[in-house]
Amino acid sequence: MNKRKLGSFVLCATLFALCSSAEAQQPNRVPRIGYLSAVPAATVAGPVETFRQGLRELGYVEGKNIVIEW
Repeated sequence: MNKRKLGSFVLCATLFALCSSAEAQQPNRVPRIGYLSAVPAATVAGPVETFRQGLRELGYVEGKNIVIEW
């Protein structure tokens, strides 16, 4: 009888240990950059491209791991 109780306890403890170790993964948050300008986009095309190039040099690819909202 004691072996049965011990076996049940070990089974319950094992199942509990397996369940408690499962954690939900956090969704990857993609960084967002917001850009607001009062001048037409054509006037700031040079500086904007320089900004994008700087992001690429840092490893950020627009639409893949960073979002720029114009």
